[in-house]
Amino acid sequence: MATYAIGDIQGCFDSFMRLLEHCRFDAAADRLWFTGDLVNRGPRSLETLRFVRGLDEAAITVLGNHDLALLLAAEGFGKRGKGDTFDDVLRAPDRENLLSWLRHQRLCHVEDGHCLVHAGLLPQWTVARALALAGEVEAALTAPDWREFLAHLWGSEPAAWRDDLAAWPRLRVIVNAMTRLRFCTPGGVMDFHAKGGIDGAPPGYMPWFEAPHRQSADTTLVTGHWSALGLRILPDLLALDSGCLWGGPLTAVRLEDRAVFQVPCSPGEARAW
Repeated sequence: MATYAIGDIQGCFDSFMRLLEHCRFDAAADRLWFTGDLVNRGPRSLETLRFVRGLDEAAITVLGNHDLALLLAAEGFGKRGKGDTFDDVLRAPDRENLLSWLRHQRLCHVEDGHCLVHAGLLPQWTVARALALAGEVEAALTAPDWREFLAHLWGSEPAAWRDDLAAWPRLRVIVNAMTRLRFCTPGGVMDFHAKGGIDGAPPGYMPWFEAPHRQSADTTLVTGHWSALGLRILPDLLALDSGCLWGGPLTAVRLEDRAVFQVPCSPGEARAW
């Protein structure tokens, strides 16, 4: 049995299918880990959701910011991006089943020395603490009043974690860290504006995984989200968003031996920068 971790698909379904063929994925024996952002910006979000949902126990996916944007849009919350391409999901006859399935996915998954999360973790969080905090969000997303949670999810404040945070601000910080984080200060104050490469950190900020004394450094974090960073393999990090949506390859890494599998973006799937 092999476990393949796959970077952000974002509706690039054709590239995804070719990547599975390249990996020789066997749904009866192997497993797939998805870093989130299954949907949006690419042309085939609906097929991607249907396929991953159909994998059942062969797949684990965590929620990304674009997955949450789809859930928000379905309920009329937040702001639609001008490049959003998930109307196929919103118009689908099985939309409610797909959206309910998506809402029940995890924010963070930990197994065999790996932590799967879409964007990253704040430096003061151990992996065990992050898993517990993710559980608070997962509970809110599946509670009877889950729509109220979505109504309060949008926004970038507070920009830093405090142990005394409560209610919606507490959950918002957890979500923003795990689905939007790129740069932060050594103390964990997040920046949500800079989206370039590793050299584009604002003054006083750094890539989250370079924060000194990061408490999750004893575990290999498996992430996506940061396409401008590209594929980055470090002892404690597998950053897998290689920018398929923007014309780069779609990437999978076999966790057992860190073998890298890539396919080029399929014609018609890449967007202009």
